[in-house]
Amino acid sequence: MVRVLGIDPGTRSFDLVVVEDGRVVWEHSIETSRVAQEPESLMRAIREAGRVDAVAGPSGYGVPVTLSHEVIDPWRFGVEVLLLSRPEDIEEGVRRRDPGIMVYKALAEAVVELCRDRETRTVFIPGVIHLPTLRPGAKYNRVDLGTADKLAVTLLAIYQYYGREPGKANMMVLEMGYGYNALMVVEKGRITWGLGGTSLSTGMLTAGPLDLEVVVMGRSWDRSDVFHGGVMEACGTLEPKEAVEGAKRGRGGCKEAYESMMESIASIIAGIHVRTGISHLVLSGRLTRMKQLVDDLASRLPGSIRVDVLEPLEGARETKHAAHGYALVVDGVLGGVAASVANHMMIMDACGTVLDHVWHPRLAEAKKRLREAYVSSVKSPRLCT
Repeated sequence: MVRVLGIDPGTRSFDLVVVEDGRVVWEHSIETSRVAQEPESLMRAIREAGRVDAVAGPSGYGVPVTLSHEVIDPWRFGVEVLLLSRPEDIEEGVRRRDPGIMVYKALAEAVVELCRDRETRTVFIPGVIHLPTLRPGAKYNRVDLGTADKLAVTLLAIYQYYGREPGKANMMVLEMGYGYNALMVVEKGRITWGLGGTSLSTGMLTAGPLDLEVVVMGRSWDRSDVFHGGVMEACGTLEPKEAVEGAKRGRGGCKEAYESMMESIASIIAGIHVRTGISHLVLSGRLTRMKQLVDDLASRLPGSIRVDVLEPLEGARETKHAAHGYALVVDGVLGGVAASVANHMMIMDACGTVLDHVWHPRLAEAKKRLREAYVSSVKSPRLCT
């Protein structure tokens, strides 16, 4: 029986769960700010979990399935490959106390600690863009079609609804988190399309997809800018519930930002429904705990779409879907109860970097740097042929 510990590096907390035979048997949460300041706190929590066959490590934007003992340079691997950042980006964001960058620092520090611990077998997992199952053209000039946690949530949804018959799964999975939203399309049990956190819509934290004219007028942008311009900023709060309440009271830019988020998501879902015939939408993430928000989204969708809120794995009380999904991905990779789902999704066939399909000349140097960082920081890089 496979026993895996999954780690979800959230904006507010790092959720840790131990999953055994498809059931959560241990869980724990640590404030993200604490992990950033004291990385050893994460390792202590992992040791408290007891014996596990593997740890599903926090994987950021994702990487082809990689074991911790394959990582040569953990800091570069964590910062440049998993987070698409530079050390100076992290330093500047921490100085400014940006919530999103604090997650980045915590994640990078966690990767270093996990790779240093040779007694722990850690597995880093792909993002959606690494999969070979996407429709032609889906990856063109895209970076985020769904980060590693979004892929993990999608596997969880397929597992929860279709069990050992993943080929029957036809659904859309909408993850609505504290910072970002992402939508994954599943056809016959495989992810064929996705829109990640800065592509789908305005989020609670992020501005989402920007008019290129806005980008040009902004002149110079920092890594931290992806964590600004969202609903909560327009509402003057860092609490999603307060933002929704403010929007419902009609508070100027707050209402406008909320409507932008909901209308964009609903329009894209409706379009996918018309084009593919998929009529099942599964919701996950922190925001789906707010019934008002779920009902508001459902009211904007065609009545022919069935909307479900994803249930956590049996045994879970406080941890979020992504942590359960992380654990199930690695459980599947190791031949556990989710093996049929992971194999059908072709997770082990993931390859390349998230910039492989970007062809804008402005990104040429970044594309080259990321490839070099990946090749030099792991022993056996899995590049696409």
